[in-house]
Amino acid sequence: MSAGGGRAFAWQVFPPMPTCRVYGTVAHQDGHLLVLGGCGRAGLPLDTAETLDMASHTWLALAPLPTARAGAAAVVLGKQVLVVGGVDEVQSPVAAVEAFLMDEGRWERRATLPQAAMGVATVERGEWRPKEGTSDGMVYALGGMGPDTAPQAQVCVYEPRRDCWLSLPSMPTPCYGASTFLHGNKIYVLGGRQGKLPVTAFEAFDLEARTWTRHPSLPSRRAFAGCAMAEGSVFSLGGLQQPGPHNFYSRPHFVNTVEMFDLEHGNQPCPLGSVESFSLARRRWEALPAMPTARCSCSSLQAGPRLFVIGGVAQGPSQAVEALCLRDGV
Repeated sequence: MSAGGGRAFAWQVFPPMPTCRVYGTVAHQDGHLLVLGGCGRAGLPLDTAETLDMASHTWLALAPLPTARAGAAAVVLGKQVLVVGGVDEVQSPVAAVEAFLMDEGRWERRATLPQAAMGVATVERGEWRPKEGTSDGMVYALGGMGPDTAPQAQVCVYEPRRDCWLSLPSMPTPCYGASTFLHGNKIYVLGGRQGKLPVTAFEAFDLEARTWTRHPSLPSRRAFAGCAMAEGSVFSLGGLQQPGPHNFYSRPHFVNTVEMFDLEHGNQPCPLGSVESFSLARRRWEALPAMPTARCSCSSLQAGPRLFVIGGVAQGPSQAVEALCLRDGV
């Protein structure tokens, strides 16, 4: 199916990226899909930045990142895209934070992280003020892996107006690569990794009280699981099952396990079953079309009614860009 039209749960194939990459950082801003950095064919971090105009389906090259990096986090603050952390050409975590100014097409350096880190989780909270051209949003950075390869528990908040990072109470469970989301006045942190082992912790940070709460841990020891939230429930989907104390000698293997946690009632996580898509309206699982290009380790981003799957690995770094339409008329 072409990118010109779409129907619910149908894939759209967009023009491929000019640059093949994996572990790229993606962001969506005002009808443009930005793909920043990542690792290229040589296995080294890139400074390449490209944007897809979703209306004309054309790619444009942007000014290169000041710091080549892979595995960074990105946050959109109005007309700016903030790129946080990642790893550099020598595979060392970086503390560099840089902002791409969309209207001016250039990069500016921002205050660095308190500690260099890759696999940082970021959450933005606030509003963009178009008349003033400023944002009163705050950016929260959680966890990461430091230069010593140890998982970090650092939590800090970035204030754009002052261009500074402030430290907050540390995470109860150090980790990197965690799934995070904002719900009400709380930031929820789900899973992640410590070295090569998955983290089963599920914790929440209250932004008003500035305190942490532990929720029941994930039942499954899985890495690289997907995370989604709908109607007040958190879903953890699939991933790589890791050996645990009860099955230490088993081999890692991919699973189709899905678990749900009800934020309102605080129910224990429970297995639901496994397929590809769960319809909340019909309360049943339904098969969806397969991806046009099979690959793994993709970057993903939801932009309006589309779920983009970008790059990844398929016999080498991929340049494929495809989007799953989440409703009719796209």
